[in-house]
Amino acid sequence: MAIYISEDKISEIKNSVDIVDIISDVVILKKAGKNFIGLCPFHSEKTPSFTVSPEKNIFHCFGCQAGGNVFTFIMKSEGITFPEAVRMMATKYGIDVPSQRLSQNQRIKISEREQLLEINRNAKDYFHNILSSTAKGKNAKEYLKKRKIDTDTVKDFALGYAEKGWDNLTNYFLRKKVSPKLLRESGLIIPRKQANGYYDRFRGRIIFPIFNISSQVIGFGGRVMDDSDPKNAKYLNSPETPVYNKSNSLYGLNRAKDKLREHKTVFIVEGYFDLLALHQHKIINSVATLGTSLTAEHVRLIRGYIGKTGKVILVYDSDDAGLQAAYRSIEIFDKGYVDAKIIVLPDGYDPDSYLFKFGQKSFLDQYSRAKSIMAFLIDFAEKKHGNSIEGKIQIISDMKKPLSAINDSVARSLYVKELAERLGIDESAILEKVREEWSVSSDQSHNKNTLSVSQKRKFNKKENRIERQIIAMMLQYPEILPELNKRNILEYFEDDTLKSIGQHIFTHTAENGINATGINGGDKIADEVNVSEIINLIDDKEKKSIIAALAIEEESWQFEGCIKLITQFIAIRQNSRNKNFIEKQIKEAEKKNDHKLLLRLLNEKQNMAVLRQKEKIALQNRRIRKA
Repeated sequence: MAIYISEDKISEIKNSVDIVDIISDVVILKKAGKNFIGLCPFHSEKTPSFTVSPEKNIFHCFGCQAGGNVFTFIMKSEGITFPEAVRMMATKYGIDVPSQRLSQNQRIKISEREQLLEINRNAKDYFHNILSSTAKGKNAKEYLKKRKIDTDTVKDFALGYAEKGWDNLTNYFLRKKVSPKLLRESGLIIPRKQANGYYDRFRGRIIFPIFNISSQVIGFGGRVMDDSDPKNAKYLNSPETPVYNKSNSLYGLNRAKDKLREHKTVFIVEGYFDLLALHQHKIINSVATLGTSLTAEHVRLIRGYIGKTGKVILVYDSDDAGLQAAYRSIEIFDKGYVDAKIIVLPDGYDPDSYLFKFGQKSFLDQYSRAKSIMAFLIDFAEKKHGNSIEGKIQIISDMKKPLSAINDSVARSLYVKELAERLGIDESAILEKVREEWSVSSDQSHNKNTLSVSQKRKFNKKENRIERQIIAMMLQYPEILPELNKRNILEYFEDDTLKSIGQHIFTHTAENGINATGINGGDKIADEVNVSEIINLIDDKEKKSIIAALAIEEESWQFEGCIKLITQFIAIRQNSRNKNFIEKQIKEAEKKNDHKLLLRLLNEKQNMAVLRQKEKIALQNRRIRKA
């Protein structure tokens, strides 16, 4: 049953939440005046551009433009919906959220996401029933038994079986009158290439439902039972959908999260069966990645459960797999302030086979010998290249990139010292190589941020700069709202996004009886505009980010200066519109060969140009006097 949460309850929860406390679970924040700053969790950076305002209850990153209130942050970092974020905060702060059935109108507004989650839940039940309760699942049961997966694990993880055949699941849903468009959106069916209709994505496979932290089914993985056909991929996963993103989803997290909090440690493996083996051997504080490398989103998600001092243990089945993971992971772990170590199992064993042969105790003995990522890389480089002069040169070449990726200068210095002692060379020689790599990485990072800069550029255009300034004024200086409303300021806006934000501000302040004469007849002026409340009213991510960016920047507003800016802006827009109108008339006069009218219009255009030039000079003189 879909649940409606009242606006009053949402406000109560938001006002109870300490945004700095919540974000500090993910980002190391430092006080900077009235605000807090830190490294952005949503993009890679070495210099903090992520700002949190406890006073306004918002955050904004000046690097990637992410921004919003505490609910926006939870939705983005956890990969969940707004209602889920509200309930998560309510639970954390002990606030009761009463259940209320949706009205007919509210039912119509049930999101596509909720419908997809319902489809996935039905598909999970369908696959599980075939495995557990029909003769069609007999071979799949035997396969799981052979893999030593017991009935409790099958039930706990809702394992299933997709029988052979092209359209079994498709027909099942069509009989239930489910929209083929939604089914296709879910990733469960695929359109036929050379005919009408659809066919099932998963056929003849063991099915692993993938759950989010709220235990809702967001996707599926499937494994063949016969590895002999090279054309048939061993594993197949759901595609990216509105409810499933493999970069911020972890298999088993819904069952592991409480143990993660308890032990402050998580084991990360790569495969479904590896994860099932860990849980079956009572190592519940474990999760698996889903056909992708470990990402910054994964680390951020995990850190929310194991805390700032928690430990991450990566478990791999070979030196090569561990090596590749170490190179990929070092920067995201260091950036996430997470203590990470690596276990490389003996040759020929993955976590699944190792646990079933040697048991839990032996596996935990391996854990006690786990190495830090840097120690693992140094050991591997020495093992690979040896201690000859050429070998030492190659070791330094291999290590300069991971060393340069460490943001903590103390940790980097200690690892450089350790490497120098092991190789018997001067620390300064290694530091020189690390600085060279740092310089290269900084240049590459600058190039990656080009897109972000180009996105900002549209708001730095001369014609949009003043509009942004006026929106900032509305958010930070509510005393000006009556004047802006009286002058119909938004009628002169040309940027639709900024105009829409302005309308939201006026609407919100009007509904709360705190803005200008002319809006609902009110004449009470607000002491402040509740930026976080306005963000709640908006679904568009870009608008949320713009509001956060403009509200978080502190400017010193004075009424007289604001009036001058408003008057200047209206004059510029009126002149521009008059100019466009006259140019249109000139073209019509030329077509009609009306020389008398044409001469009058050209004189009028010239007079307008002279007037604009005088206004420009006057504005420049005011700026010079002010400077």
